This record gives sequence, structure tokens and C-alpha cells, in this order.
Amino acid sequence: MDQAFIPAIFMRGGSSKGVFFHARDLPQDRAQQDAIFLAVLGSPDPYGRQLDGMGGGISSLSKAVIIGPPTHPAADVDYLFAQVAVDKPVVDWSSNCGNLSSAVGPFAVDEGLVRVADGEALVRIHQVNTKRIIHARFPVRGGKAVTAGDFSMAGVSGSGARIRLDFLAPGGGATGRLLPTGNAQDMLHHEGRAYAASLIDAANACVFLDARDLGLTGTESPDAIEADPARMALLDTLRRQAGVMMELAATPEKVGLALPKIAVVAAPAAYRALDGASLGADTHDIAVRMISMERAHRAVPLTGAMCLGVASRVTGSVPHQLAGPPARADETRVANPSGILSVGAEVRQGSAGWHAESAVVYRSARRLMQGAVAVPAALGD
Repeated sequence: MDQAFIPAIFMRGGSSKGVFFHARDLPQDRAQQDAIFLAVLGSPDPYGRQLDGMGGGISSLSKAVIIGPPTHPAADVDYLFAQVAVDKPVVDWSSNCGNLSSAVGPFAVDEGLVRVADGEALVRIHQVNTKRIIHARFPVRGGKAVTAGDFSMAGVSGSGARIRLDFLAPGGGATGRLLPTGNAQDMLHHEGRAYAASLIDAANACVFLDARDLGLTGTESPDAIEADPARMALLDTLRRQAGVMMELAATPEKVGLALPKIAVVAAPAAYRALDGASLGADTHDIAVRMISMERAHRAVPLTGAMCLGVASRVTGSVPHQLAGPPARADETRVANPSGILSVGAEVRQGSAGWHAESAVVYRSARRLMQGAVAVPAALGD
């Protein structure tokens, strides 16, 4: 046989999908894991469709997860995330996927890694990429995670059981500080122009820009943003410059594809979501269009939304200046191409500067397929 088969489970978590592996079923060598994930997802694909793998041609559908025994005393399982590029032979290990975080608890319970009683389960997750703890709470019945429910979310059709995710102390996972430069607002420069930017590291490292500085309204569709190659190139140039300022890399060329993410934010305004729904300015507190893995995201990465929720509460930041008065003190309603996502954030300013206590979001998840994925025989040895 010229193929080998590795046990795996295909899961949706929030508005993402990924292939989940037990750590015991994979080699420990990172280069071997990279090769396996590229083969499983179908990358690199110059056609951008990943037809020869499990990927779906966009960053939110090109992901892999490794679940293993906990290496942190406050956790029940370890969760390691890999972002697989669609058109490049690149696997990025620098960030977390907030959406797939919602599938980790149900996976751990269903696979017998964590034993819980029926009712509301609590699974404590060690997010290895960011070295942070996530608490997942969700219903369990008959020893298995419940999937059916009436909780719905923008970007995902139907409804499911609600999963609460508490990201504890989310600041500084990539850089060590909530404000990597020490400033709520910095200036980025390109071809003689200055762009106000907020460089924030909460859940994932992000760069926030004012849509008006880029000739945008913040209500554009992802396709409309991608239709302007010059603007996409400018965004990536500014993202890489910010990555150096955040000390994620020594030079712009060495800044990875996954971090920092870059987001265009705007004050609340009426717009039409991807499903055709008309949403008024009163439905949200701030609007965002986020670039992830060099593509305009069709929703918003969950970690990006959490980072925006935190940034909106940092006085002087670009998001804070643009956000409307929140409907609730503990919640930020984030408008994105797929609809509205609410995130909670507890942020305070002390003698040592700004600190994010926690970020809270709600998602749903479901097991889609289980069995084994095929890889070239040489990768299964």
C-alpha cells in the first residue's frame, strides 16, 4: 500500500473546522507533524481549493489540533493548534484558534480523556501555543457532550448546544505583554504616510487600524477587500512592520503568516451580512474586517474578536476611540461580515499598566466524522 492511515476526528468548533488528533497517534518530531498536516489538509494547493485533502480552501477550514495529557497543573488536557496555509507549504504554530478551542472540551469528554458527571461539565484546557488556560463549560448527557441545542451563532447555519469559553489572563500570550510596545496607540509608516495603529496581544496578537485611514468604511465584504491587491499588499506591509515592533520577528520578512493578525475597525454603521441580513448601526458597538493568513476572513477569528473586545476597553486605543457606547458594561458587540459576535472582557489599568483579567465567548461545536485520515505511506511510519 502506498498510503498509511492515522486515527483522527473531523470537528467543527465555532465557525472553523479542523482535524483533531490524539498526541499518542502522531510522531513527536515537529517537522514530521508538519508534513502530515500538509498532506491531510491538501496543502500546498496552487488552485487554492485543497481538493486533495480535508481543507476547504480558506484559513478557517485549514487547521489541525493535537490533544494530549496535561503538562500544566491547572489543566485537564493539553491543546496544541496548527494553522496550515492553503497555497504554501507552511504550518504555523505561533497562535491559537479560539473557535476550535470550543471543540476541545467535547473532544476530551467524548474520547474519555476527562471523566465528568452529567450536567454542566468543566474542562480545563492548557492552550500550549499561548501558554494560557481556557475553561470550557458545556452540557453532558450519558457521559457524552451534548450537541443539540437552541444556541445559534453568526456564520454557522442551524443551532447547537452552547459552550462557554473563559480565557483566563489572555494578555501577552505571544509577546509577554498586553501592550507589546507599552502604548495604546502607535504609528506605522509606508511611503511617506503615517497610520495610527493599536498593537494588542490578548488571546492572539493583533494590529488594529482605522478603516478611514485606508479608504474603507468597515462595511465592505471580504471579496471587495480582496479585490484590491494594492490595499491587501499595504495591509500585509503594515502587519509585518507591526510584527517587528511587537518583537515577534527581527525583520518584516521573518514575520509569520498567522501573527500578528491585522484588522480594520470602524464605528458602528448599517451594513448587509453575507447571509443577506440587514443590520443596523444600533446592533453593534464596533465593526471589524480582519485579515487572516493573507485572506480577508468571512467572519472574524474568535481570538481576534476577543482581542478587539479587550482593545475596545483600553483608553486611547484605536478601537476605543471608534467604538460606540456599549449596551452592556461587560460586553462588546462586534460586527463582522457574517453578523454580530458578542465578547466579554474584564480589563483594568493598574500601576503596572493595562491588564486583561479574562475574555468570555460562547460557541457551539460538533463531531463531523471519525476514523482515520490517509497520508503517504512514508509519513505513517
